[in-house]
Amino acid sequence: MEFRPLGKTGIRVSPVALGCWPIAGIRSPGVNDADSLATIAACFDLGINFLDTAYCYGYDGESEKLIRQAVGDRRDEVVIATKGGIRLEPPDQEMVHDASPASLKAMCDESLQRLGTDRVELYYLHEPDPQVPMAESAGAIRDLMESGKVLAAGVSNVDLDQLREFHANCPVSAVQPPYNMLQREIEKDLVPWCLEHDVSLCVYWPLMKGLLAGKLTRDHQFPAEDSRLKYTMFQGKEWQKNMDFVDRLREIAVRSGHTVAQLVINWTIHQPGITAALCGAKRPWQIAETSGALGWQLSTEEIAAIEEAIRSRGTP
Repeated sequence: MEFRPLGKTGIRVSPVALGCWPIAGIRSPGVNDADSLATIAACFDLGINFLDTAYCYGYDGESEKLIRQAVGDRRDEVVIATKGGIRLEPPDQEMVHDASPASLKAMCDESLQRLGTDRVELYYLHEPDPQVPMAESAGAIRDLMESGKVLAAGVSNVDLDQLREFHANCPVSAVQPPYNMLQREIEKDLVPWCLEHDVSLCVYWPLMKGLLAGKLTRDHQFPAEDSRLKYTMFQGKEWQKNMDFVDRLREIAVRSGHTVAQLVINWTIHQPGITAALCGAKRPWQIAETSGALGWQLSTEEIAAIEEAIRSRGTP
């Protein structure tokens, strides 16, 4: 298994991380504790040591609590990243920003309690709070690092100016933006900055919420409660263009001897600056398939075919 450095920390992580949002059970149908626990446990056998969660993953911290239960006495074998700065607001459980220093510190303490640990390797500001200066949020996480509760700081969902401001007040080891074959905006700014400063990029949505996994059929009917329906990528002409694109990826995947998801993840983790791809799963077979993206590289011809398919698809 190839493990990669997390920024300048000396911590090493698998290029595929388990994204632990699905196991929280929010807007993710068919979730149950038995499958969720088995999914986390499968990571040990698959060589995946990087678990990514957040304070707001679950109405009562279900994601973090399940990690504690599944990891048990193997805590030293995993790298845990969690996030603070967003909480769920009753009665509708809407996500709201809450990234004041006091809130971040309280969320971190509660996350540590849920996880059953005295520290997390990586703690992200989940998203900038419009009501709180970035320097104040950064200072709170710097304090958490100085206390030993957090080993490294990260930021998620930031633009370059926000990243620079945070970094000026607290050294950043990882940045977590969305990134995939069809959403490559970070290549213009965040990627060059992170490469220059030796900061890891741990990207989410590498499969674009399942769109690039190769499992959805052209005539797939999403249930009314499926949150993907609000994205134009899953609607009308954009959906048909995306299905054409996935069909081209499927041809390349068959020739390479891998699934579409494995092809997409392998491409992602070998892009410049990318340290890890966060891959959500709620069943053991899902993370097992994703782990098949590790340990090999696309050929020059396969990369060229993928890039041509991306060019033909055009910017969404």
